[in-house]
Amino acid sequence: MRAFEGQHSDNVAIKRSRDQKILLLRQLREQFGALKPTVAPGIRAAMAKRISDLESELGGVAAPAKGRKA
Repeated sequence: MRAFEGQHSDNVAIKRSRDQKILLLRQLREQFGALKPTVAPGIRAAMAKRISDLESELGGVAAPAKGRKA
């Protein structure tokens, strides 16, 4: 069965607000830091690429300070 125009399953990027992107970037950084050494290099590379893409899209959001409260 074929999808029709505008259906949710179309190959279209998800539109996120700046706040959602910042939250996603923070979550990806935490997940990347928690990866075990046994994780496949392809997964590690894909996560690193997604993080760098988000950082460039957001204009280089500074890394959050560890002692800083939100």
